Amino acid sequence: MTDLSLPVRTTASTCCYCGVGCGVLIEHDDQRIYGVTGDPAHPANFGRLCSKGSSLHLTGDLSARALYPELRLGKSLPRSRTDWDSALDHAAQVFARTLHEYGPDSVAFYISGQLLTEDYYAFNKLARALVGTNNIDSNSRLCMSSAVVGYKRSLGADAPPCNYQDIELADTLLIVGSNMAYAHPILFRRLEQAKSQRPDMKIIVVDPRRTDTCELADLHLAIQGGSDVALFHGILHLLIWDEQIDRDYIEAHTEGFAELKALVRDYTPEQVARLCDISIEDLHTCARLIGQAPAFLSLWCMGLNQSTAGSAKNSALINLHLATGQIGRPGAGPFSLTGQPNAMGGRETGSLSNLLPGHREAGNPEHRREVAEYWGVDALPANPGLSAVDLFEQVRNGTIKALWIACTNPAQSMPDQTAIRQALTSCPFVVLQEAFHTTETAHYADLLLPAASWGEKQGTVTNSERRISNVRKAIAAPGEARADWSITVDFARRLQARLLPGSATLFDFPTPESLFDEYKQLTRGRDLDQSGISRDLIDRLGPQQWPFPEGATAGTARLYADGLFPTATGRARFVSDAYAAPVERRDARFPLTLNTGRLRDHWHGMSRTGTAARLFGHVSEAVLSVNPDDMQRQRLQDGDLVQLHSRRGSLVVPISADDSLRAGHVYLPMHWGDRFLKGGVNQLTQPAYDPLSKQPELKHAGVRLERANLPWRLFALIEGDVQRHLQALRPLCEAFGYASLSLIGRECAALVIRAAHPAPPDAALLAQIDQLLNLDHGPVIAYDDPKHGVGKRVRIEHNRITSLRLAGETLAQHWLQNLWLEGRADQPLRRWMLAPLSSEPGKSAFQIRDKVLCNCMNVSQSAISAGIERGLGLDELKQQLGCGTQCGSCVPEIKRLINLVAVP
Repeated sequence: MTDLSLPVRTTASTCCYCGVGCGVLIEHDDQRIYGVTGDPAHPANFGRLCSKGSSLHLTGDLSARALYPELRLGKSLPRSRTDWDSALDHAAQVFARTLHEYGPDSVAFYISGQLLTEDYYAFNKLARALVGTNNIDSNSRLCMSSAVVGYKRSLGADAPPCNYQDIELADTLLIVGSNMAYAHPILFRRLEQAKSQRPDMKIIVVDPRRTDTCELADLHLAIQGGSDVALFHGILHLLIWDEQIDRDYIEAHTEGFAELKALVRDYTPEQVARLCDISIEDLHTCARLIGQAPAFLSLWCMGLNQSTAGSAKNSALINLHLATGQIGRPGAGPFSLTGQPNAMGGRETGSLSNLLPGHREAGNPEHRREVAEYWGVDALPANPGLSAVDLFEQVRNGTIKALWIACTNPAQSMPDQTAIRQALTSCPFVVLQEAFHTTETAHYADLLLPAASWGEKQGTVTNSERRISNVRKAIAAPGEARADWSITVDFARRLQARLLPGSATLFDFPTPESLFDEYKQLTRGRDLDQSGISRDLIDRLGPQQWPFPEGATAGTARLYADGLFPTATGRARFVSDAYAAPVERRDARFPLTLNTGRLRDHWHGMSRTGTAARLFGHVSEAVLSVNPDDMQRQRLQDGDLVQLHSRRGSLVVPISADDSLRAGHVYLPMHWGDRFLKGGVNQLTQPAYDPLSKQPELKHAGVRLERANLPWRLFALIEGDVQRHLQALRPLCEAFGYASLSLIGRECAALVIRAAHPAPPDAALLAQIDQLLNLDHGPVIAYDDPKHGVGKRVRIEHNRITSLRLAGETLAQHWLQNLWLEGRADQPLRRWMLAPLSSEPGKSAFQIRDKVLCNCMNVSQSAISAGIERGLGLDELKQQLGCGTQCGSCVPEIKRLINLVAVP
């Protein structure tokens, strides 16, 4: 409820999810956030928001938040509450002792693309200037590091040359390895609108899956996963053959073309069609659309980056732009779509182990000297730093003794989770600086430091188009949570007092602005010059694209319009990397390829979105998508539980037939960690990485599936304090062979548990579960059939279901869940709630399973399908049901349903 004594006001800020960097307007009363809308004045989104952004005010459940520092003094002991002075003094003592005994490379920092630029800079200076290590890496290593290498090798600097306007100005647009409709929905809305206004615009989508993004495509190339380099070389082969390259541009502005031309000579249409498993005709069509386009733009994301050949894929795509001169002008250029809200800011401040602030290289002695001199220290460390996969391997083998993790969840997001959890368990001292105590990583923290979250802190972020926006504080952080920069600076001062007693502080930063002011001088005169940017300037002029040197009056919309590149010669470089097959190939033991990706309404490891029940409405549990032919071969059906094995681990999931997949490919959303799915998706993914970018292969793992022999099933639901219930019930789920947890509801939330086991578990376990579900007392109706292992309980209060448990027989689960959602528990219904299988009132009543297709307006798929059956088109559905009228994320799926009905 709004406190009517406090005025509600609006604060403009920036969304904390993807790299689009949407402006948001936060409605609050200085104590609580009540609503979020898009900022019409922000040039990234002009008022639009996706389903995640528009639900920001519903996330951040206080019961999931870390509110106070917590410390444990032994691995076998629980953490207990402490104060900030004791927490940071203890951390400084442990780090100082570790550095004294084992040296600077015995500690490491693993940080996040969700930090603000000021936070990033503070961590960088701490690690390199004070501790003396390059062991600082970011979860952006899992996200954008291959794009970094691609831009630097080909163009000379890590700088996307385009802006969002180019999406609307392009004549041919190539989308590769990106389901924009889910991952960057606001940009996809802009593309939809541009396509509707300019039907002659051609859209090519390259993706092994037929995603919602493909619904807009004129040409979909469903290539074999990992064959992108062969495809791009094959396109260039045809462009050269058909004389659709820009020889004048190549001669004037590039180098290395002769070597590349010799390489792609062997990538004939026949060879490329075979490697990619596409038709020669489609390959020719693709090359023609690119070669004849007045303006050619490419967009890509994790499908290119998360690969052992990610750097080669990025450069091979950029080669197409250099060969056709399609760069540096409206509607043209290679444009990577950033995954996280400030992965760009992290790259700018040098927050990958191989980088330094201002797009400098940690391995370059002159760059190290420049930064050391600016910081006033003798020297920066020369030893190479560890990237994410190697960093955790060094934690696991004992080389790293103290690890500081900030604003990220490696116990969910890193590949090969068995190894990651071993590392975190064995590390002598793990610090977690985090807003949510519920993340998988929090379990391993010896010291938990509560951080402020979105809406509670201020600073800057840089989006995919190099645009710097202000993040503004609307309310105070809860409990004793503090801003990340403040925590880091406070710790750094204490550590410096131990390591360099009496020395002048390196960390005289009273505000986040003071951090940015120091940082921006390290960009002066460089490709990303931000010396003219300030918080006040952004307040006056709005978010600005760099470079924005001192004295400038506007940012730089596009780079390289003059054909000059920040390389030693001033020329862009053609990169000649041959196609290499994925390192983990299918074989008789692992005959399928697992791909991972994003859901529409969830974000990364769900530390934030996992607190909002509404965001589970579209997809409520982890389901493995399998091609129907592969299912038929193994005699599997929708809803069957399977054991999914890779070379690193296994987990149990239900399956669903999905004809959008090629035969031999399976797909699982990336978001489900061990908190919501026993084991978690990344038990299966592989840690092999690109040799240049060190980005791991999260898109290609060999797997096999087998029917899981788990006939005994459990379904449970309890409304109320879902985070507390989840925390209490999740440990008990370890006893089952399969366990999945999720939230449901809108006005009221409930926790839902689905579990399975080979046989009925011990009665004591069910008794524990019943106790936590409040089913062991009060107004509970029950049915038991011990002979068949069946037991059912439903608690009804004030004429509505408040909790239930079905064990051994769960056919009625969806019907009962719908009754809870509808708030119905009428007397005539109650006699059927626990009816035995032989007494069902018609099976169909129990098999209804619906989903919320339009989250903004709470419109179900069944309601939309019913409207389509009545002959309603998209516009009529919008008008009568309201679906698709807000964020628009559901529109591609609605169109697909309409098309299905239209097919005779």
